[in-house]
Amino acid sequence: MVDQLHALSFGVAADAYDRYRPSYPEPAIDWAVGRSAPARVVDLGAGTGILTRVLLGLGHDVTPVEPDPGMRARLDAATPGTVALAGSAERVPLPDNSVDAVVAGQAYHWFDQPAAHAEGARLVRPGGTYAAVFNHRDESVPWVAELTAITVEVLGGRGARDDGSGIDGYGPGFGPVERAEFRHEMTLTPETLVGMISTRSYYLTAGPERQREVAARIRELTTNHPDLAGRESFPLPYRTLVFRGRRR
Repeated sequence: MVDQLHALSFGVAADAYDRYRPSYPEPAIDWAVGRSAPARVVDLGAGTGILTRVLLGLGHDVTPVEPDPGMRARLDAATPGTVALAGSAERVPLPDNSVDAVVAGQAYHWFDQPAAHAEGARLVRPGGTYAAVFNHRDESVPWVAELTAITVEVLGGRGARDDGSGIDGYGPGFGPVERAEFRHEMTLTPETLVGMISTRSYYLTAGPERQREVAARIRELTTNHPDLAGRESFPLPYRTLVFRGRRR
């Protein structure tokens, strides 16, 4: 069952989401689409357009689809010449067999997956792709593991399943899932690290007291951890995981 409270929590923080969330490495998105530009691509659960802008930069014809009006408004404002469609993974306002790829960045875990798979099979032309992309903090780095531990301890969880675990297929319309991993990083300061965590669903749905506590604990981490202490900025490493299926 999709947690609608968390799934629709982002609109109130759309500007911060667009400012603080990481982008995606181009090689990962090239692999997700699975064909040369220009391809017609749906960015499903497009949010504020972070993935849309990568796809546009790669030369694709992109249709962003997003259910949250606050996120759509931010996408439209931040992505000149692009207007997001109101829709969901389970109901996309486009014709049958009309796109070469459907790509979902940091959104697949919010879908009603059987319904979303059937809708993807309706949309994607034979040979096209359906792909879920996840930016996952690299917790093999000690301070990153401590950051996750803080959010789990204070806020009660790491949020939605954001690493693609459990994806074993996209339904009978698609072939076996292929998996690839890519590395990248974003540069943060202590305050932008707090800002990034403040865009997570588990933060947005927490009470003010817990929000203040997690922000204070993160600032303490950046002040005291030997890998971060005294640094004005630092890299936050990510593993970008891509799960791709081909339309039969």
